[in-house]
Amino acid sequence: MTFQSHFLQELDKRGFIHQQTDATGLDKLLEERKPVAAYIGFDCTAKSLHVGSLLQIIALRWFQKSGHKPIILLGGGTTQIGDPSGKDKSRELLTRERIEENKQGIAKVFAQYLEIETTYNANSNKAFMVDNAEWLDSLKYIEVLRDVGRHFSVNRMLTMESVKQRLDREQHLSFLEFNYMILQAYDFTVLAKQYGCRLQIGGSDQWGNIVQGTELQRHLGAEHSTPLPSIFGLTTPLITTASGAKMGKTADGAVWLDADMLSPYDYWQFWRNTDDADVGRWLRFFTELSMEEIFALESLPGSAINDAKKKLADEATRLLHGADAARQARETAEKTFEQGALGVDLPRITIARSELEQGIPAYELFHRTGLEDSGGKARKLIQGGGARVNDQKISDEKQLISIQDVTADGVIKLSAGKKKHLLIEAA
Repeated sequence: MTFQSHFLQELDKRGFIHQQTDATGLDKLLEERKPVAAYIGFDCTAKSLHVGSLLQIIALRWFQKSGHKPIILLGGGTTQIGDPSGKDKSRELLTRERIEENKQGIAKVFAQYLEIETTYNANSNKAFMVDNAEWLDSLKYIEVLRDVGRHFSVNRMLTMESVKQRLDREQHLSFLEFNYMILQAYDFTVLAKQYGCRLQIGGSDQWGNIVQGTELQRHLGAEHSTPLPSIFGLTTPLITTASGAKMGKTADGAVWLDADMLSPYDYWQFWRNTDDADVGRWLRFFTELSMEEIFALESLPGSAINDAKKKLADEATRLLHGADAARQARETAEKTFEQGALGVDLPRITIARSELEQGIPAYELFHRTGLEDSGGKARKLIQGGGARVNDQKISDEKQLISIQDVTADGVIKLSAGKKKHLLIEAA
């Protein structure tokens, strides 16, 4: 269909939309009213979100840029249970202290992408953060079963993909997790009542939970003399790379959105190393370049694909870490890879001078610094000719790297292949 609202137009042409509960009704609401409130929920399972959550964050950013109000729902309550959607096993149960710590870290990420207010103002388009522990922690179980649980069919819940897959594989699904979709649906109705929230956005694995929320609102509305406002759901596609890998995961682990967990340089490098086949999609999803600019980058000859990758890395890094960090990351990469110079912004690791004076076997140093995740892999890297010290190839995995290798710049440069580099400083 042809959308009239700016938000759905933007998402549609960029490929963000996977499913909607009522596309016509939502489009009309977004066109007629501003601001409309929409939320996405994020459980607090780690100290930061990673690139796997970035599509939803960017969706909220487009929502705000379209004049509407994002609500960021932090799952201080639901994190205590665990969402079975897309999971093969039960989530580790976290303490309240750990959840609170993770919540604070995640909140920092959103401040990079959205304008945020601390007091809710329904007439502004500034984002607002709320924790579902505020209402879930005080729920009375019997009342929830009576007032909310009776609207959920176990027969239907068993057909939900998140539940069905675990049962089909005979994998454990706790009764605790089974209740997650009820609580998520309840979240939606609470946000609709307290904040006038009309839309929930989520990844495609959340479709069943989101639909349950819209239906719970309808059931509760039927019990009132005046029907409750309609609420809507929209999901974004599950993203995999051209190679079939899950977005946001690399051989070195998750691509975190917190600079303390992944440096701006490494973040820039992640995008710079995008597969050729993914560049166009990633430009649409993870930058704010106009479609005309994206088409121009896509039409570059094959030999110029690296220019498009650099632009992708520049724009994605700018959105998260700012223009200065993006520029510095690019300059460091160009000095390191193209000019053969020492990139002063490369990741640095400090090692005691006393250790370097004794010397450290090369394979051990490459493993210890994280350039390889095991000593065996470090040995293979060196034996295969992929390891360099101060840009000089080494072939003996037991070669001692010592204080004698410190350059005039005061560092030792280690390189694993063409893409991974770091600097060692003596302390």
